Amino acid sequence: MYDEPQEDPAEQSLDPKAQAREKSDEFRMHAELAAVFEGPRKFDAQLVPGLEADLAREIQRTMGRLEKAKTPDSPILPQPVAADAANLLSLPKAGGPSTNDYHIHRRPGEVMIVRWLEGEQVETYYERLQAHFDVAMTAYRQEERSAREWKQDPKTLAYFDALDAIEVKMADRYLRNEIRKLNLFVLSTQTADEINIAYLADHIMGASAAEVVGNASAPPEEPTEQDLAWFFKLFSLRGIVEGVERMCFFTFLQKTDEGW
Repeated sequence: MYDEPQEDPAEQSLDPKAQAREKSDEFRMHAELAAVFEGPRKFDAQLVPGLEADLAREIQRTMGRLEKAKTPDSPILPQPVAADAANLLSLPKAGGPSTNDYHIHRRPGEVMIVRWLEGEQVETYYERLQAHFDVAMTAYRQEERSAREWKQDPKTLAYFDALDAIEVKMADRYLRNEIRKLNLFVLSTQTADEINIAYLADHIMGASAAEVVGNASAPPEEPTEQDLAWFFKLFSLRGIVEGVERMCFFTFLQKTDEGW
């Protein structure tokens, strides 16, 4: 899953602690991607096409307003937009969209996916998020030592020490305790100029690309790199509404091919 890149002079010049933090951040983002999208493969979550266009656009606009409302250095949403966040997290109530499932709105070359979690589903999400990170970090430490420990140069050994010192509690990193204790609403985002749609669909979700983006936008049987490339942005909204811990993930995908 993680191909070791060729080291270049810029990377070699990094402080070992900074280099270890960068690798940790990379694994954290991969862990979030896996925990958000593994539902069909791990938890019987369904792909539910037909999300109404008006609702999809309203969710998109709301997420955009929330993102603009927070300061660049904090994912905590200010009080003036708390009602918007609460309303968005509460949409599955009273016969609304189901939780756990992936609600999909499609247009040619564009896809919006919304997933809500609540209660025990949120607990499971954080458990999986931590597990994905821990597995990736442990495997990387072992691989690095196996491949490079023979060098015994001070910088490499310092890098190993920095990797060993990393201990990330994902719930803390995503402010779960603060959300629960202080009744905060928190929004974080993850963006990729190009994501491999087959990797996202087949490997993480356990579904075909056509099931996710639709037949019209799916890559051909023998795709090129451009056929597989989609712009990707994930919004992760968390908070407590009426005493229940809730999450809403909104994903925007757009084909990067200039032909769309």
